[in-house]
Amino acid sequence: MKLLVSVTSLREAIEALAGGADIIDVKNPKEGALGASTPNLVSKMRAALRNVELSATLGDLPNLPGTASFAAFGAAMAGADYVKVGLFGSKAVNDAIRLSSKVVDACRGTGSKVILAAYADYKRFNGLNPLLLPKVASASGADGVLVDVQRKDGGCVFDYLTQEELRKLSVDARNLGLISALAGGLKAADVGCVQQLGFQVFGVRRAVCKVKPNGSRVLDRSLVASLRRAIREVEENNLVV
Repeated sequence: MKLLVSVTSLREAIEALAGGADIIDVKNPKEGALGASTPNLVSKMRAALRNVELSATLGDLPNLPGTASFAAFGAAMAGADYVKVGLFGSKAVNDAIRLSSKVVDACRGTGSKVILAAYADYKRFNGLNPLLLPKVASASGADGVLVDVQRKDGGCVFDYLTQEELRKLSVDARNLGLISALAGGLKAADVGCVQQLGFQVFGVRRAVCKVKPNGSRVLDRSLVASLRRAIREVEENNLVV
């Protein structure tokens, strides 16, 4: 299982890599759960971190396929290996497929993989049920799916979706040949559960940050390393079994 760590700067990216992160995810939490950073920062990271898997979020997107496709093309051309699409404004399956198809078309030929994201707390804003993600990804030609939490108010993905629902999602994704990722308030204690559910990517930010007196979060390589060890130990124990 790969460890994805969301970062907001090149300095944080270097810290995450030093701790053992597999995928560096460039985002701006001030703009939302999947808040977009800038193409300049993605390009800067690509130039500095040449042999690293780089992910870029496009934001909690409205249902505007043209806007989404331009954003996706920018992220791909800036050097992102993965382009993450937050299907926030796409309430219906057909809307989600339409927007996702435009994003896939925009990224075609760039080498970037498209990851579609929906939110475990979708009922709070009448959003798209994340259990529909594999269907949307398959219909649009996307490469993978991600479940996250939209409102970062201390909640966890397991507060909104059951393990049975999440297992079904990961199985559906695997059967369709899709990458499956889980995020949203995950902690080191959740590693074993997430692996048993069948997800291929474990995504975090809060779990690897220390909180400063002013409330800001600072990424800490020792917390990344601790989480990386937890993943390795779970995988080794499963191999023994």
